[in-house]
Amino acid sequence: MKVTPPCVVSLSWKLTDTLGDVLDASDEPVEFFVGGRDLLAAIEQALQGKEPGARLDLHLEPKDAFGDFDDQLIFLEPRSAFPAELEVGMAFEGLPPGCSADAPRDRLYFVSEIYPEHVVLDGNHPLAGMALRLQLTLHDVREPTVDEVGRGSTGTGFFQIRVGD
Repeated sequence: MKVTPPCVVSLSWKLTDTLGDVLDASDEPVEFFVGGRDLLAAIEQALQGKEPGARLDLHLEPKDAFGDFDDQLIFLEPRSAFPAELEVGMAFEGLPPGCSADAPRDRLYFVSEIYPEHVVLDGNHPLAGMALRLQLTLHDVREPTVDEVGRGSTGTGFFQIRVGD
């Protein structure tokens, strides 16, 4: 069966930056819904018409991946608005009460720095602004279930943290 939306594909991958440093990899195939919200548009486009066994080597510019880095999504917030046990890298869905009123509420924010009185939050995807190389192997293609079509997802998103969704 060829990749034609809607369908479910089983993929393994290696994601690297432009220097070749591995950012993520999966040797075990993972299922994604094609024609929904599981995959980046550039990945879906590259998969069109492919059959199991296909190997793809994609170069993704920021606009085709996780967007450009936006310094307007960096916020300095009061330390008192956060839990006592706070670590760099922690993520928050939206901002806690007492934080910047002008910050978009429907975003995932990452703690990038912690100071005694303040916390720096970053609303950019961790890979925003990066050109990426993605090596994919297509292991299988199948028809989606009724539930998958209804959700537009297998429940697994490719780097589920999305910019601007």
